[in-house]
Amino acid sequence: MRDDGTLDDPYAPSRPTADTEDGTSTERTTAASRLRAYARDLSGRRRAQLALATGVVCCLGLTAVVQVRNDDADAATRSGSLSSSELAQRAEQQRASRSLDRTAAPSASAAAPTASPADPDTTASARTAAPARPTDPAPVAGLDEDQMENAEAIVRTGRKMGVPRRGLVIAVATAMQESNLYNVASGVLPESQDYPHQGVGWDHDSVGLFQQRSSSGWGPVGRLMDPEFATRQFLSALEQVPGWQRMRLTDAAQAVQVSAYPEHYQQHEWRAARVVDAIVPAGR
Repeated sequence: MRDDGTLDDPYAPSRPTADTEDGTSTERTTAASRLRAYARDLSGRRRAQLALATGVVCCLGLTAVVQVRNDDADAATRSGSLSSSELAQRAEQQRASRSLDRTAAPSASAAAPTASPADPDTTASARTAAPARPTDPAPVAGLDEDQMENAEAIVRTGRKMGVPRRGLVIAVATAMQESNLYNVASGVLPESQDYPHQGVGWDHDSVGLFQQRSSSGWGPVGRLMDPEFATRQFLSALEQVPGWQRMRLTDAAQAVQVSAYPEHYQQHEWRAARVVDAIVPAGR
């Protein structure tokens, strides 16, 4: 209790007594200031250390994330994915392949010179060339080109009819005697000259390779000027002659032609046989 009767406040801050020396008070104040400065400095250092520690932890966390992602990428690469360099190499190879394909593959217009719809997948590819037409045999037995072509027409027609080889020889020999193997028109029948012919004869109204007469029932003049039709008419009549294959050539020909010179056909047999052999080789 104070002298004035007032009670002391137990919670009031203590103050130095009056008898405290000034020097002592000043030292205490300086020490307190240093202590507070040190505390502030210590607090600042702790905050800096804490921030640094936090930053290190964050960096370590990011490094771990990046490492995990890199590990995942490595795992994906090991499981089948390609690296960027391999992908670039693969792309370059594909571009080179496409460039090579464009260089090697012909264009549609170059691969298909014709407008045929069957020529893209042309493929060609793959089409069989048409067989070449057999070369016509060279003339033999003293014949020229026209005579040889007429002989071929006779032989070709006879083979279509299924006539034996002996009949082909008889037919060629008969044409040799009748028209010298030329398709002859008649000067008596001007109509016959309207058709392709290789000369004009004057033996009545006889026309063509076999000098057949329309007036005798062999057929229309225009048809008789056709070597194939004339040959059919002759061979059809020959096949109606009994035993013609066993006859002499001149007798078989005379049985069809009824000529005023029946023996003249025989002289052409060897030449006719040679011509048939040239057109149809033996064994065919």
